[in-house]
Amino acid sequence: MKPIKHLRWWIVWTLFGSTVINYIDRQTLSVLAPFIVITQHGRTFRLSDVDYSHIVFWFQIAYAVMWLVGGVLIDLIGTRLGLTLAMIWWSVASMLPSLARSVFSFSIFRFLLGIGEGCNWPGASKTVAEWFPARERGLAVAVFDSGSSIGGFIAPPLVAFIAYNFGWRFAFFTSGLLGMLWLAVWLKLYHPLAGHPRVSVEERQLIESGRDAPRDTAEKSAGRWLGLLRQSNVWGIVLGRSLTDPIWWFYVFWIPKYLHDARGFDLKHIGIFAGIPYLASDLGNFTGGLASGFLIRRGMPVVRARKAVCVASSLPILAGIPAALAHSPYSALALISLATWGYASWSTMGLTFPSDLFPQEVVASVTGLSGLGAAGVSALSTLGVGLLVAKFSYLPAFLAAGTIPLLATACVLLLIHAPARTDIGAA
Repeated sequence: MKPIKHLRWWIVWTLFGSTVINYIDRQTLSVLAPFIVITQHGRTFRLSDVDYSHIVFWFQIAYAVMWLVGGVLIDLIGTRLGLTLAMIWWSVASMLPSLARSVFSFSIFRFLLGIGEGCNWPGASKTVAEWFPARERGLAVAVFDSGSSIGGFIAPPLVAFIAYNFGWRFAFFTSGLLGMLWLAVWLKLYHPLAGHPRVSVEERQLIESGRDAPRDTAEKSAGRWLGLLRQSNVWGIVLGRSLTDPIWWFYVFWIPKYLHDARGFDLKHIGIFAGIPYLASDLGNFTGGLASGFLIRRGMPVVRARKAVCVASSLPILAGIPAALAHSPYSALALISLATWGYASWSTMGLTFPSDLFPQEVVASVTGLSGLGAAGVSALSTLGVGLLVAKFSYLPAFLAAGTIPLLATACVLLLIHAPARTDIGAA
């Protein structure tokens, strides 16, 4: 077969597609939550803030567990099969809320969605470790991770349009169909580097010569994965993400409700404006990836360059604090967008650290472990936000979203160090 030019970039753009779909599927509930009407036991009601936080909590619990379980599974069975099974699962699960009749059934269906969606980032991070030299990994991660921002940007107008014209239940069903289309492209395009029939000799040599993370040939055993827990690099990644991801989840799950509850937006205006912060975060993904790549090309060591971007990115996240106090809803949106831009730049580094610091054989597992911590803390914070909003206001949540990433950056600076060229993945 004739080689595909720049095949690695075609593959990472395919992962961008899976991430877009991932976020459209999860954002469907966020957009529709203020407008969902359920009839139960002869009584018609809308989801309360507490009801909504409980539904999101169960999604995040499953999502947290599957970052780790899915990461280990993908390390064992391979990226191609692992992401194929995950996409089938979450596409079906995304359709199920169209059948929901209660808060309980919504919670079950979103729990199932979390099981599938939790595999996307460990699988994508492993693919980047397999297919990209170190100097390109930051940009490659930015490409696939920017799918979350584009998915968040697309979801409000798309979901609002479908719900407005066909009803909210049909919107859930439609979002689940997208993954089935993605599968056909993925199965045709992706194979492991060693046996891919369409990769050129030159590209293979470029990838293999540009790997500066140590290779690991140790036997795959439970002890080997448990040994990761003794490494400060692992804990730097886990704590960094656990203290930043809740901020992103706050903006993802609560911006549409915030615009409705605190700013008086209807479904039409949510569809028009709620996607703007996600577009800003898309720019943030590329800001982080390009900035770290620039520093590396100028001679800065890889890990030091990633840390420098984390420090710089933590500053615009503080813009979330004045957003809650702004009188104009459009000023609030602008400040939230500045905060999501900074978060996404920081997050790109957080997702790149595993492929910089660990051998390919455990990249998905390390990424999954960090995702377990991040999504677990995020699930608890979601319940907290629901209670705060119900009893007080959105202001305390915005305050936390602006300041906690500073602590995350401190953890990265203190705990993460460039690895020695030895078998760091072994127990």
